[in-house]
Amino acid sequence: MYNNTPQHERESKYFRLPPIVPAVLYNGANNWTVASTFKEMLDSYQDFSEHLLDFRYLLFDVNRYSEEELIKAANLIAGVFLLDQKMQPEDLAIRLQKLAGVLKHLTHDEFRHFTTWLKNVVKPRMPEDFREKVDRILDASNPWEVERMIYNLEITLEEMQQQALLKGKMEGKMEVAKNMLLLGIEMETIARATGLAPDEIATLKKQMEQ
Repeated sequence: MYNNTPQHERESKYFRLPPIVPAVLYNGANNWTVASTFKEMLDSYQDFSEHLLDFRYLLFDVNRYSEEELIKAANLIAGVFLLDQKMQPEDLAIRLQKLAGVLKHLTHDEFRHFTTWLKNVVKPRMPEDFREKVDRILDASNPWEVERMIYNLEITLEEMQQQALLKGKMEGKMEVAKNMLLLGIEMETIARATGLAPDEIATLKKQMEQ
């Protein structure tokens, strides 16, 4: 604003910059213990407190708000706080369902800001092959179709959980097969015991011999 204001105007004694209010959005699990004023970061500030440049920032400690408080607030920022709290991936759809009434009444621009932010929350928690699907769901969503968005995200999260479960089972089978190979048990017996294909066991055996 200063740079875009003509020089003769900004040199006037009546020229004012807009208020700038510093704020911290904190979503850590531990309590916030950092100094809340600028002067507290200075050595011996008590001796010069009347003459030091100082300001106090607004602290929004996300995890200190209760779920009920945030849902009752019924606005965009409260919705962001609720989803930014520490939670399991499977809790995301449940919380979105509770926010559906709020999201329906957002303007198109507010909703687009929300979905852009939501991408930054959801995608890091998902495997690479699911992230593009999340982008498609959120990019195609509108406030008046929020239930469809939540449903599609819920289905995607369920697919992710199923994939993780299958991966865990496969890793367990591979570990059993590895132990049986170390005991010198025949590959045919290992295949019957684990359900693995003979070529999978053969590949595992080659990896162990390297």
